Amino acid sequence: MAGVTEPGVVRVLLADDDALVRAGLRMILGGHPDLEVVGEARDGVEAVALAGRLAVDVVLMDIRMPRRDGLSATEELLRTPSPPAVLVLTTFDTDDSVLTALRLGASGFLLKDTPPDRIVDAVRRVAAGEPALSPTVTAQLIAAVASGPQPDRTAAARTRLDSLTERERAVALAVGAGRSNAEIGAELYLSVATVKAHLSRVMVKLGVENRVQVAIQVHDAGLA
Repeated sequence: MAGVTEPGVVRVLLADDDALVRAGLRMILGGHPDLEVVGEARDGVEAVALAGRLAVDVVLMDIRMPRRDGLSATEELLRTPSPPAVLVLTTFDTDDSVLTALRLGASGFLLKDTPPDRIVDAVRRVAAGEPALSPTVTAQLIAAVASGPQPDRTAAARTRLDSLTERERAVALAVGAGRSNAEIGAELYLSVATVKAHLSRVMVKLGVENRVQVAIQVHDAGLA
């Protein structure tokens, strides 16, 4: 399945124990020349193995699978030296799996009833380093923040944010407010390239892998 992918084409791995779901996703993504489904996994064990072997850019990851669930597989994938972006796609959004997936480093979280065009857009967004969250997931994240973070997590997040320079902190707060790189640049009078450079340093200092996790740190610190 590895094959040769054209430059600029996003390599996608589908991880779901339902063959019909995988077939549907393959059809949805297959009609777009900038996306290529290079592999399919039936559980978390296969997802981890195939992601490394096929050098994928994005994993569409179900949460509830046999042998190994999507959360455990996501955690292992994101510990690898050059991890893919993980876009969690699931039927369930009513438990702690949402925040758990995002805290582990997932770049996005969509429900399986998401319209096809939004799934395609989400794959492109996470491949480009942007977050992709369904409206219900965003509402859950806001609700979790509104209920207040745990005191120890608040203190830890504030300590990490205190390590940032004034400009890095401004970028982090803007990310926490849901701003895109272009919006941050316009707001802070910076080029998009400079915003990206600041954001890269922010992620290193905070010990996180993507902008979703930066936003969560800002929320945990009570600064959103």
